Amino acid sequence: MLIEQIRTDLVTATKAKDTVAQRTLRSVIAAVQEAEVSGDEAVKLDDAGVQAVVKAQVKRRMDAAEAFTSGGATERADAERAEMAILEGYLPAALGQDELDAIVSSVFAEHGFASPSDMGAAMKAVNAEVAGRADGRTVADLVKSRLA
Repeated sequence: MLIEQIRTDLVTATKAKDTVAQRTLRSVIAAVQEAEVSGDEAVKLDDAGVQAVVKAQVKRRMDAAEAFTSGGATERADAERAEMAILEGYLPAALGQDELDAIVSSVFAEHGFASPSDMGAAMKAVNAEVAGRADGRTVADLVKSRLA
């Protein structure tokens, strides 16, 4: 399981005195634990659930890095990017633009999406195929341009 790998990597980072990795992995473990107990009933997240938490943590750090950069705090922005790089190692490899184009083309051919009114159904079908391996905004922009 992915969470077990993260815990193992935390032990390794602790032994290596890698404070950036320690801080990052501890925060992810805490976020996963919070997600597991946030509902009415405590649930154990599977790998897909853990990946969703990691992806949210990556996005949070990306947003923070941009904010720090625009505020002139480049040192803090670099720290956020370092944490983001550690977290991205736990996510599936991102799709390239060519791969994404091919997925969108095959989904459109299979379902016959053609008009802007098909946007919702097209996004649902494409996101099912992409499975979190591409940025949502990129996918939406590509689908929208194909439907225009």
